[in-house]
Amino acid sequence: MADDWLQLFPEKVRALLKCLPLPLLGMVEEIRVREGRPLEINYSGKYHFLRANGSLTQKPEEAYRPDREDSHRLLDLISNHSLYTMEEELRKGFITIPGGHRIGLAGRTVLSGGGVEHLRDITSFNVRIAREVPGVADKVLPYLLDKGRQRMMHTLILSPPQHGKTTLLRDIARQISLGDLGKREGNRPGLKVGIVDERSEIAGSRRGIPAFDVGPRTDILDGCPKAEGMMMMIRSLSPDVLIADEIGRPEDADAVTEALHAGISVVASAHGKEVIELARRPGLGGLLEQKMFERYVILHRSEAGLSFRILDGQKRGLLLISPGDRLGGDLHA
Repeated sequence: MADDWLQLFPEKVRALLKCLPLPLLGMVEEIRVREGRPLEINYSGKYHFLRANGSLTQKPEEAYRPDREDSHRLLDLISNHSLYTMEEELRKGFITIPGGHRIGLAGRTVLSGGGVEHLRDITSFNVRIAREVPGVADKVLPYLLDKGRQRMMHTLILSPPQHGKTTLLRDIARQISLGDLGKREGNRPGLKVGIVDERSEIAGSRRGIPAFDVGPRTDILDGCPKAEGMMMMIRSLSPDVLIADEIGRPEDADAVTEALHAGISVVASAHGKEVIELARRPGLGGLLEQKMFERYVILHRSEAGLSFRILDGQKRGLLLISPGDRLGGDLHA
């Protein structure tokens, strides 16, 4: 069911969410539950508080305030009644549950050896709803394909958090794995795709089975650190294309370099607004300096919708796709 994520919430909060109109409920991206503070939702980049009768308001003083019982019940539900089994997730500050939904957590940290051991007294939850959008990569993908060599170009997708990077990666995986099978004008074969899904968000796997359609020729390493997972894929699964979300550490950059030298295309994402920002990062700066990526896709979200800006390996503009565009506009025009 499209709204199965509602079952994550305690009864009182779930009842309020069910009061939302169905079209709006289908657009909800985040629900922020903060104990003793206003209940907040985000849809299409817009933030509202939720009243006790299920209606929306911009005034925090009018909003429903989840209590201690709500937060305890929510934690119980998302941990499947076994919080002790989530120690590693609690140390990282988030839990990913079946379906690819990700819950960010905040509370009191417990330190050990100068680092965070785990969280306790959790009172803030940011529930991010994962959805697949088949076709979201339609306008972008032709500019990422080297059709003459039947391969994907090495591509970095860039945007601030919650602008659609993971959703775009998911559909790119689906389409390049499937190829042009079933399309009258198509003759592009499907490629072997390897997804290193460290946070279980791209494929939303449960017991190794993806909840989302990521293509018929796709293998997934679920819950595996990106750098280690990419090396495992290179050694044992011979992918044509490696996909990873939110790279940035020096070890991630080393694994990307190893993949490129092995003749494997890499499609990855990173946080940022512009390519120039990445040059100052210890991990990604080296990849940019060595011109490892052949394409950059920059996502920008506004009230009008999502736009895509595509740059070549020299960071020159190739295409701008604005909300509502059918084909996009040539940036050289």
